[in-house]
Amino acid sequence: MITRKQLIEKYLEFFRFKGHKIIPNESLIPKNDPTVLFTTAGMHPLVPYLLGQRHTFGKRLAGNQRCIRTTDIDSVGDAFHHTFFEMLGNWSLGDYWKKEAIEMSFEFLTKILGIDSKKISVACFKGDKSLSVPRDTESADAWQSLGIKKIRFLGKEDNWWGPAGKTGPCGPDTEMFIKDSSGKELEIWNDVFMQYNKTSDGKFLPLQQKNVDTGMGVERTLAVLNGLNDDYMTEVFLPIIKRIERLSGKKYKGNEKTMRIIADHIKAAVFITAEGVLPSNIGQGYVLRRLIRRTVRFGRNLGLKNFTGEVALPVFEVYHDYMDLRSNRKKILKDLTEEEEKFNKTLQAGLNVFNEIANGKSLSGKQAFLLYQSYGFPVELTEEIAKERGIKLDMKGFEEELKKHQELSRKTSAGIFKSGLADHSVATTRLHTATHLLNQALRAVLGPEVKQRGSNITPERLRFDFSFSRKLTDGEISKVENLVNDKIKQGLPVISNEMKLKDALKSGAQAEFGAKYPEIVSVYSIGDFSREICTGPHVKNTREIGRLKIIKEEAIAAGIRRIKAVVE
Repeated sequence: MITRKQLIEKYLEFFRFKGHKIIPNESLIPKNDPTVLFTTAGMHPLVPYLLGQRHTFGKRLAGNQRCIRTTDIDSVGDAFHHTFFEMLGNWSLGDYWKKEAIEMSFEFLTKILGIDSKKISVACFKGDKSLSVPRDTESADAWQSLGIKKIRFLGKEDNWWGPAGKTGPCGPDTEMFIKDSSGKELEIWNDVFMQYNKTSDGKFLPLQQKNVDTGMGVERTLAVLNGLNDDYMTEVFLPIIKRIERLSGKKYKGNEKTMRIIADHIKAAVFITAEGVLPSNIGQGYVLRRLIRRTVRFGRNLGLKNFTGEVALPVFEVYHDYMDLRSNRKKILKDLTEEEEKFNKTLQAGLNVFNEIANGKSLSGKQAFLLYQSYGFPVELTEEIAKERGIKLDMKGFEEELKKHQELSRKTSAGIFKSGLADHSVATTRLHTATHLLNQALRAVLGPEVKQRGSNITPERLRFDFSFSRKLTDGEISKVENLVNDKIKQGLPVISNEMKLKDALKSGAQAEFGAKYPEIVSVYSIGDFSREICTGPHVKNTREIGRLKIIKEEAIAAGIRRIKAVVE
């Protein structure tokens, strides 16, 4: 029996021995990437370095990264899909390449984890004429040299990564599969080889810096190593499942899908809430709200009510090594419980509307969608009540309305993701540097108790969250804005230096509250005015920024304010 802790320690120690530096587990909210809502993979915080920026730790990195993927929410309920997961990874930033990466993957699987090489099969990229990219025989040859006989060549859908946006780094990948006790093959690891850059005119040109990006899911790997066919029977889910069983008085067997959804969604909601996100109708808050409300809906199937806080308790024990969970436990449980209470009231409102509109013998698809969209009324619940009352529900009409809504959402989301994984455009770079000036200006006007609690930057605007106990006056906002613009006019130089984290903090460099930093950091100084730990991107001189205009100041949580601003 191998535990989560043992797996993570074995992985990091192995790659430390292979010359890799261990990087910290970053926030679930991307620091310098407005194009996605959450950190979706271990490579996500490393995007600037995959694009060529020098990492203070060097060219060989490894780590364990918490991740959220929302694309699989509707797939959760089977034995292996998860919204929150941990991703073990090792990276080469222009250092080793395919053969060495594959050899290390094979050595870790067989010698460290003790997996029989006969149970390992792999997939490689078969090539694609439309991309003008040939078959990846280099990876296949490396596997053959290690004695792996079962090698499949698959297409772009299976064995090609990226680019994350319309342009950028991309390349073939090789997947590793292990046979479980039932003989089913499960993907356990993926080595991505970023060797091309997709240009705006659709060409795939060789990258000057070729990178290796690998990913191994902790949950899936634990299941395979412990001979389990169900990720939810591993130690990272089982305590939550047992809590659901105890509260509901029902067994997991026969209720697998419902209990998996509840366990998965509660865990993801705990981690998202720990980041300071509150349930809302936009962005990360919308995802959080959807997870909690979906949990409540499926809880009804088990006869559960007012249960989210109770079910969440084991999450804190399983992931006791995450300080932000421990320190925010009370608030997390409060936020979960309050959102559940709100949804229970919404459900009652939905029932009242149902009673008004379903006064005949049928319920149209549009009416069912109204309940779903405006009142958060699950269609399964509508279907259940309609059946009880002998009312015919037009499910086909509902699905058509839902499809229209999803297509609209998809087009909207495309606007969010169109810039790719990292936007280093001129507009974003100007706003990023302006955020440093804004941070220091707030401290100068309001006092040193102001601490950064998060930021989000797009080419159109900056958003800056900070700790402060009250609403800013119009006069204070004007002072902050004027001070920033004064520093911009002065034409202050923006200079970057690398130093040890303790020296950076000792020098007065500002750091984001609660963020984890490596031992060596980059410190950006703007004249003698601002000094901050950051990874960029930045202008060379403040005159390049333009004029800052604060367009909104508001509260987002108790003791947390938010400023939105643009540069003109």
